[in-house]
Amino acid sequence: MNDSDELYTITVGRSFGAGGRAVGRRLAERLGIEYYDKELLVQAASHAGMDAGLFERNDERAPGFLAGVMPMSMGYSPLAWYAGPGGAGGEAVYTAQSDFIRHLADTRSCVIVGRTADYVLRDRRRVLNVFLHAPEEACLDRILSRQDCADREKARSLLRKTNRARAEFYNFYTDRTWGAAPTYHLTIDSSTLTVDEIVDTIIDFLHKFLK
Repeated sequence: MNDSDELYTITVGRSFGAGGRAVGRRLAERLGIEYYDKELLVQAASHAGMDAGLFERNDERAPGFLAGVMPMSMGYSPLAWYAGPGGAGGEAVYTAQSDFIRHLADTRSCVIVGRTADYVLRDRRRVLNVFLHAPEEACLDRILSRQDCADREKARSLLRKTNRARAEFYNFYTDRTWGAAPTYHLTIDSSTLTVDEIVDTIIDFLHKFLK
């Protein structure tokens, strides 16, 4: 699409193990648009002239010191004087990544997974925000099936740690609550449908949303 008025973005928030990456990729393939997840980090770093490793270390992590003290800070920016791991560096990374997300939305239709993209693009039209979740046991089944962990208890520990980190990151940098239904246009329990059925549901909703 060349007409910027016809561009659209789908943001996909997800709990760990709910299949956000699989759904996001399939959705982009079906719609013939671009997909950004981990790839966004490298491109954002290049766009900002920063070290890609710095982006990786700060990926979906709230600044370490403040995340421990105020995990539900609800939109307070990191304090300027905090320069520990993830502090000033984390702020710079978040700003550069957000700038790149806005650049993507301005130049192409795409699917963006995580990275508070729904919040970064909150003032844009034609941005559909989706959140995928599932019961813990269903998430554990998916985590084990893709061999992220060797056993169920290790998978449970990773799931809870990752979801806590994602919530702290999202709640720290936005004035919203990660995973809360009012934050998104569409929330789906991914354990109730196949990946293709979820994609069908999102595409059907998208067509109505963009009218």
